[in-house]
Amino acid sequence: MAGSASEYIQHHLQNLTFGKLPAGYVRADGTVLEDATWTLAHTGKEASDMGFWALHIDSLGWSVALGVIFLILFRMAAKRATSGQPGALQNFVEVMIEFVDNSVKETFHGKNKVIAPLALTIFCWIFLMNLMDLVPVDFLPQLFHLMGLEYMKVVPTTDVNITLGMSLSVFALIIYYSLKVKGLGGFLGELTLHPFSSDNLFVKILLIPVNLLLEGVSLIAKPISLALRLFGNLYAGELIFILIALLPLWAQWTLSVPWAIFHILVITLQAFIFMMLTIVYLSMAHEDSH
Repeated sequence: MAGSASEYIQHHLQNLTFGKLPAGYVRADGTVLEDATWTLAHTGKEASDMGFWALHIDSLGWSVALGVIFLILFRMAAKRATSGQPGALQNFVEVMIEFVDNSVKETFHGKNKVIAPLALTIFCWIFLMNLMDLVPVDFLPQLFHLMGLEYMKVVPTTDVNITLGMSLSVFALIIYYSLKVKGLGGFLGELTLHPFSSDNLFVKILLIPVNLLLEGVSLIAKPISLALRLFGNLYAGELIFILIALLPLWAQWTLSVPWAIFHILVITLQAFIFMMLTIVYLSMAHEDSH
């Protein structure tokens, strides 16, 4: 594990990375690779040298595992659902479904059976990923260190690759439904004829590049803002927990408990914001301009 405070912080912020190192690469332990090799990175520099196609095994693994937990819990609740006295799990699931359903009804003005299940999945999945931030920062990394894995980040939403992947998926749905509801002409018209317009055809044509620039930036900003908002808030929260872990034990308890209680609000709020913005963006995509 890490030695100094700086090394400790860098260690906890480093993902378990799997990627390809080129032939002739000199590894941290002095080993020279004869051939290009797919392997786990032993240092942050190796992870960086693996380039774009490197995979963050920890972020992907925890994301999938938490997604499976979400599916199992809701499937269990569905199979055990009763019209009589419900159990705690059924009560919780019913509250979640009603909460998300009301949010969709108040915000989404189109007709689409996919939006409510999508919103429920987004909220619960992101909430579970964010919730991992409340696990003591040294517990799981130390456990995996004993198993031979040098790095282990357990909060998927502190990895911008995960948050950007989710936001790009939402962006793909925005484009799909925009084209489906408005047609290619209507979608292109939104990008080129708004916000500035004119009855004069010549002026309208002159304004097309300006409108395209403004609307294009606005469209591209949606997935970027979704990803960076979630990533930034959770990354900052994780960093504060790591800094608290560097303090003496008595100070850790004094600071970590209030911060954890406050962070529960951040965890829930960020999942809610991502869900609501997804609903709003998809609602806008369903608004026919004709």
